[in-house]
Amino acid sequence: LFDLTIILGKNGVPVAENFRLEQSTIADTIQAGQVRVRTLYLSVDPYMRCRMNEDTGSDYLLPWQLAEVADGGGIGVVEESKHDNLAKGDFVTSFNWPWQTVAILDGSLLQKLIPQLVNGRLSYFLGAAGITGLTALLGVREKGHVAAGANQTMVVSGAAGACGSLAGQIGRLEGCSRVVGIAGTDEKCSILVQEMGFDAAINYKKGNVAEQLREFCPDGVDVYFDNVGGDISDTVISQMNRNSHIILCGQISQYNKDVPYPPPLPPDTEKIQKERNITRERFLVLNYMDKQEASIVQLCQWIQEGKLKVRETVVEGLANIGAAFQSMMNGGNIGKQIVSVSK
Repeated sequence: LFDLTIILGKNGVPVAENFRLEQSTIADTIQAGQVRVRTLYLSVDPYMRCRMNEDTGSDYLLPWQLAEVADGGGIGVVEESKHDNLAKGDFVTSFNWPWQTVAILDGSLLQKLIPQLVNGRLSYFLGAAGITGLTALLGVREKGHVAAGANQTMVVSGAAGACGSLAGQIGRLEGCSRVVGIAGTDEKCSILVQEMGFDAAINYKKGNVAEQLREFCPDGVDVYFDNVGGDISDTVISQMNRNSHIILCGQISQYNKDVPYPPPLPPDTEKIQKERNITRERFLVLNYMDKQEASIVQLCQWIQEGKLKVRETVVEGLANIGAAFQSMMNGGNIGKQIVSVSK
């Protein structure tokens, strides 16, 4: 199981050495209502950086505790059950899965999974058919104000990441006529256009982003799915149309800094936002859990029909989860960052 050995200060870059693998034991027997599970997959996500501070900056996130087992989204298989609704062999998931190879969990806190809904790709329940997909879909629907036939242009930053790669595709499926992604490598940009149906993609590390945005979004930007914040977002906002909408999903460029969430915009950018009546409201998918079931059904249907292309970056072994976390925070992943713990 994994223990955090260091909690970073409010400013700092997480590294693999912040995590430590320890050998431990669990109880031989389980109690009524419990299940023993073997961990199959664990999710590594940008929001976890906030949990490395004693004050996460979010009322819905608890900080990881020094030298305690970390947790996050996970999937496992039931090996023994004393819960009425779960049996040996069932696949289950939780948003608070301990980073352990084997665990004893409260069966009432687990959700049973149906592999056929994702063509047998269980790890998709941590991404495209899980909280990541929900964030993309509900973000577009609740904050994007996308309307079919309205000839809207969507821009997605962090577009090759777990959420961004889905958000752009969903923007198209919901009715956007043009979708442009911003990513950090030529390979990512190529995948966005050739595999995921984006009209264009901009490598922000090459050339002039503002000029390329003007070229690819000649009618301005109507919807901005913002995963990164910072200079990239300032550039996009400067080209947004009147009465347009920012879907404030994440601000990964700011997570290693001691700033409030959502970070305030620079004065010049804030002036543009107000003058053009651009909405920029905090979006939290947990506020829309009443729409979870129908949304998951929609996501699974798109996956089965091949309308939603899914990418994963998979790292093998619990011992490598720290390296996977560090890589993900540095943009090393394409699509969802997954750690495969056992088969």
